[in-house]
Amino acid sequence: MSAPLPSSPRDVLGRPLRDLRLSVIEACNFRCPYCMPAEQVPDDYGLDAARRLSFDQIETLVRGFAALGVRKLRLTGGEPLLRKRLPALIARLAAIPGIEDLALTTNGSLLAAQARALREAGLRRLTVSLDTLDPAQFRALSGGRGELAPVLAGLDAARAAGFAPIKLNCVVQRGVNEEAIEAIADYARRHGDVARYIEYMDVGTCNGWRRERVVPSAEVRDRIAARWPLLPLDPNYRGEVATRYGYRDGAGEVGFVSSVSAPFCGDCHRARVSADGRLYTCLFAADGHDLRPALAAGAEALAAHVAALWARRADRYSEIRSQAGASRRHVEMFLIGG
Repeated sequence: MSAPLPSSPRDVLGRPLRDLRLSVIEACNFRCPYCMPAEQVPDDYGLDAARRLSFDQIETLVRGFAALGVRKLRLTGGEPLLRKRLPALIARLAAIPGIEDLALTTNGSLLAAQARALREAGLRRLTVSLDTLDPAQFRALSGGRGELAPVLAGLDAARAAGFAPIKLNCVVQRGVNEEAIEAIADYARRHGDVARYIEYMDVGTCNGWRRERVVPSAEVRDRIAARWPLLPLDPNYRGEVATRYGYRDGAGEVGFVSSVSAPFCGDCHRARVSADGRLYTCLFAADGHDLRPALAAGAEALAAHVAALWARRADRYSEIRSQAGASRRHVEMFLIGG
């Protein structure tokens, strides 16, 4: 008789496992410089379907994580909407006992044609990356691969399908897209969405990160508050990534993700799994753990293996970023969806 699984394994620092970010594909149709720069990543990267976990493997994996207490599941990429028959996968994952919050992050370029099917399959929350509302700058920030109009059409289709509010993720870079701060806040307010401003992070090794290009969240917040006064909001739950503020005029809220200026490692309870089945216990991890052997033995064996790996987890990179000896080699963001 097998030993009972821990319902909520805790790592070395006492942090439970609650959230899973699961990449369903490594490929992307954009080449955003801060994530997947064109000069570093070939056009055909991630298109080999044989490397990816199958739908059966993904379902088994999620069942294993759910047995350990994971309640929040976010599908990522690459660009997850490139994965064929994605609504069918979502329907299977939405039916897994224990999964209470099923979300997806996308660049939005393929969303218009899929929004309703995603919603009907059981997807409940949607995040769309949107770093600017200027068409020419959008094209440049997507590595010359994307156009703004299809993304805005996708957002319209998603709202019509019942996604509300939609989160709009904006990575702010000094000297690149600071002028987008107020424009995106205004767009989100008018459409009932939630803008989230993310500090430019040193995820991966190919994006040429430099600290001087980081715009601290406090600066972004103050710029928004100067136009639309804000008031702080309590977190929805312990470990929430974004610090939330409400607009004093009642027109929704805005969030700030401050991994560089105000690290939140102490409450981090997220695991990440790449499309080829490797577990990364930190966004800034250098190496992952191959889950395929345990996965082949079923959900219970997978859960036991993950629980053992999580129990050894001591990651807190953002808190030690400035200390001597901090690793400079990290998994690329496009492999684990950020």
